Amino acid sequence: MSDWLSIVPLLLVATSGLFIMLADAFSKEKAELALVTAVSLGTAGLVAVGLLASGSALPPLPEVLGSYLAVDELSLFFDFVICLGGALSALVAGGYLREHELERGELYVLIVLATFGAMVLARSTDLLTLFLGLETMSLSVYAMIAFRRTSARAVEGAMKYFLLGSFAAAILLFGGALLYAATGHTDFAGIGAKIGSGEVEPVLVLVGMLMVLAGLAFKVGAVPFHMWTPDAYEGAMTPVTGFMSVAVKAAAFAVFVRILVVALPGEEVASMTSGWPPVLIFLSVLSMVYGNVAAVAQKSVKRMLAYSSIAHAGYILLGLAAASVVGEPAISGVLFYLLAYTVSNILAFGSLVMIGSRGKEAVDYDDLAGVGRRHPYVALPFIIGVLSLMGFPPTAGFFGKYYVFNAAVQAGGGFVWLAVIGLLASAVGAYYYLRVVVVMLMKSPAEGQVVAVPMKSGYVASALAMSGAAVMVFGLLPSWALDLAISAAQKLIG
Repeated sequence: MSDWLSIVPLLLVATSGLFIMLADAFSKEKAELALVTAVSLGTAGLVAVGLLASGSALPPLPEVLGSYLAVDELSLFFDFVICLGGALSALVAGGYLREHELERGELYVLIVLATFGAMVLARSTDLLTLFLGLETMSLSVYAMIAFRRTSARAVEGAMKYFLLGSFAAAILLFGGALLYAATGHTDFAGIGAKIGSGEVEPVLVLVGMLMVLAGLAFKVGAVPFHMWTPDAYEGAMTPVTGFMSVAVKAAAFAVFVRILVVALPGEEVASMTSGWPPVLIFLSVLSMVYGNVAAVAQKSVKRMLAYSSIAHAGYILLGLAAASVVGEPAISGVLFYLLAYTVSNILAFGSLVMIGSRGKEAVDYDDLAGVGRRHPYVALPFIIGVLSLMGFPPTAGFFGKYYVFNAAVQAGGGFVWLAVIGLLASAVGAYYYLRVVVVMLMKSPAEGQVVAVPMKSGYVASALAMSGAAVMVFGLLPSWALDLAISAAQKLIG
């Protein structure tokens, strides 16, 4: 049994998914499934972080799985991040569905299945596992977006995401086929070793690499592969939007890191002239600039957060590009950033759910007018969340951006200018984040304006309390999480 120790979090999530499916069939009180889902995913996350913090060597998997799933600290780190995002999202969904009379147990099953697919994707060491994890996660998310099937926006967002996601998956799959044609391997280590030997057709490798990067860039919402993001984020129910923004992004960046470090590490494909660093730099600059500028013009809070997520993808890509020069500092910065982004985004979207009850939801900026004065206990978590996304000290988001930008400065050369662009883009982002705070605290509702009325939900309040505490703890005491990120990055590179 000790051979399976390293994938216990994955097995717990798979088992809980089967149990929740059975429970849904026999349970009349669907809200209880939210608690079951949150506890199941939270337990899997705690097991992962316990194994990670123990520092003991992980036993290898049996050969039937060991060739396809990673057994390392990086996989456990992302197990924790993904399960944390899934558990908090399930709690938020429990309050949202009951308040809006949409209680159906399928959503919790889909959350668990999407979490399982995301964990498989993050652990992938082979192109075959990558595709299976990606599709398991994506199909569940497509259904989650269209969960409110009477909403035209939800169906439109799901269809756009499905169609564009299918094209992106096909591009990624074809890129993987070209890498296999060039190297004769589907496993990342074999691809990296073959490319490093120089016995490959460079054109096949280059085109295959670009297509794989394009497919992954779609999943993280990087410009110019971002077209689905605003409509999907706005159309989906707010708890689903929160889950998409953290779990999907974390899993996609996890496999991004693994491919760059393991499958594409050599000078032939990691140089500034003909490799992946200039591609990531290009995507990073476009995402940081466009995401922040477009967010300024939004009137919908959810669309603003959607464009904000595009900008955050750009910051993370900046860290990945710097990893080609400095290695561990950049990768550990990316890992900490994703952890900080997960708790910050769940706090922001969860607060948006709490602020609006049925028929009096908070959708646009005007809906938030004066909420801070009328209901300060509800406004405070939202303000903390957006300040963390902005990178305001001493929140977790501040240190996330600091570690990524610091890695870029350490890389030197053109990366310093890239860090400057990131700082200027963050300054633009500060405008629309602080605009929310100003509206909530200083603006009064217009005459005839529908005023948002907070809901009462123990589930949502619990999610906000945990995510808010995490934002502040990771900001005031970042060393614990950073040490785990550094250890995971060192083991991956070493």
